Amino acid sequence: HSPMYFLLCNLSLDDICFTSTTVPKMLVNIQTHSKGITYADCIAQMFFLSLFAALDNFLLAVMAYDRFVAICHPLYYTVIMNPQLCGLLLLLCWIISALDTLLHSLMFLPLSFCADFKIPHFICEIKQMIKLACSDTFLNDLVMYFASVLLGVGPLAGILYSYSRIVSSIRAIPSAQGKYKAVSTCASHLLVVSLFYGRLLGVYLSSARNHGSQSTAVASVMYIVVTPMLNPLIYTLR
Repeated sequence: HSPMYFLLCNLSLDDICFTSTTVPKMLVNIQTHSKGITYADCIAQMFFLSLFAALDNFLLAVMAYDRFVAICHPLYYTVIMNPQLCGLLLLLCWIISALDTLLHSLMFLPLSFCADFKIPHFICEIKQMIKLACSDTFLNDLVMYFASVLLGVGPLAGILYSYSRIVSSIRAIPSAQGKYKAVSTCASHLLVVSLFYGRLLGVYLSSARNHGSQSTAVASVMYIVVTPMLNPLIYTLR
């Protein structure tokens, strides 16, 4: 019932849902040697993939705030991180993620496509789908990049600020044992954050540097499959 494990439970649930939107379809395609997907299934996959990816991002920011309170204000931790605040933060994460995903989906639906087209990916990603549209996508691109910067930089800035305060507090601890204990409480989260943003940066750089689908697909597999699989192992070791 502690805040850290409450947030870990929701992060695990998000990871399960995140991989469940893509991996089962990918395995079916491999087994049946069929790479087709209907338009409705593609829209649904695109919606839930964006939703759970955004939710993962916000949950990591909330967990950074939790570690900030635990290390910088340990005596007020149970007062500040009460069940009501944890529930409110979680609800806020869901609302922002859902509104962002809904906006992209509603703007995507009016776009027109050719009768048959190939998606250069193993998933229906909104960025790849917009590139394949036959109609004008200027507004879609503008909103997508603006939302990515706003909703991506915001949580990352919160994480960086939290850890800057954490580092300052740890440096002020006189004993080495106290420093080690403080570092050990946030080491798992810091590793998960590094994996999340590192893989995300790898996918972006791979798609920007090389327009081939193979390198982008490999980077996406690491982001979609490997990273959520490592998260429970990291926290189990903790």
